[in-house]
Amino acid sequence: MMLVRSRRRMSATGIAGKFVTFAGAMVLCGLSASLSAQPVPKDYPNKRIRIIVPFTAGGPPDFSARILSQKLTTFWGQPVVVENRGGAGAVLGTELVAKSPPDGYTWLITTGSHTSNSAFNQNVPYDPVRDFTPVTQLVRSFGQVVIVHPSVPARTVKELIALARQRPGKINYASFGIGNITYIAAELMKSMTGVNIVAIQYKGVGSSISDLVGGHVDLCFAPMQAVFPLIQAGRVRAIATTGRTRQEVLPDVPTMQESGLKDFDLVGWHGLWLPAGASPELVSRIYNEVVRVLGEPDVKQRLYETQYEIIASTPEEFAKFVAQDAAFMRDLARKIETSAK
Repeated sequence: MMLVRSRRRMSATGIAGKFVTFAGAMVLCGLSASLSAQPVPKDYPNKRIRIIVPFTAGGPPDFSARILSQKLTTFWGQPVVVENRGGAGAVLGTELVAKSPPDGYTWLITTGSHTSNSAFNQNVPYDPVRDFTPVTQLVRSFGQVVIVHPSVPARTVKELIALARQRPGKINYASFGIGNITYIAAELMKSMTGVNIVAIQYKGVGSSISDLVGGHVDLCFAPMQAVFPLIQAGRVRAIATTGRTRQEVLPDVPTMQESGLKDFDLVGWHGLWLPAGASPELVSRIYNEVVRVLGEPDVKQRLYETQYEIIASTPEEFAKFVAQDAAFMRDLARKIETSAK
């Protein structure tokens, strides 16, 4: 789901080692298998394209999708529309894409929950590798930010952990669904410290942050771009960030590693997929146009201002990354499950 520091590194360091997996071979086989698919029509696209974002409107992947939709509509002269299909921690919208024809008119843009959902939930009705054709990893963030309501008497991670130990089961956190980075980050903190904090599940960023601001939730691991104005206004308190290095916009807020949680390094990312079976010609055409969009100066600036780094990996690079991240998430899920027993 996350855990990327450079385009050439594995999806995590410290917590997990390198993964050279059968899944990696399978995803490349799946990519090669699509070579026999029907070629894309020369007039593609000749009708509306849907970008399915399996979260409610206003969240980080929605932002990435809308940048692409606006530019591609202009480039192609055909409507490229974003459809928010939130629910079940991104599973509902993702399943919709998995069951769609691989004709290039239904896309999926989602977060690293794509690889983590199946690792943390055996009932997910699709395989993140087998049932999709990878196009590109769009962007990655510089990490999440740990925020608490101002009423929570903790100004550091150490104080938060101490408070949670004093009040086992009484401190809660907002999660955007099991398998989402917000859930994984909190559960990883629990497994590393032994504290008992309780997940409150939400469909998306907006409602969870609203409840945190209202004092109905104690804390959240949140995307920086969604909560930075609230931090500036003092409506929530930032106590740590989850990446390896401090975030430029919050230079005084330490990382989780600096706060005593060795090897805690989680960052979010967004990717673009088509349903399984899409032809290589189609993937190449879409990839080239998406890279064109990401290279636009105004797009670069908008993404940078919202704490995103452009990746634009090739389909082959993205396929390898997805397989590696899926393997990492399965291993992390086992570790979290073991620590909870």
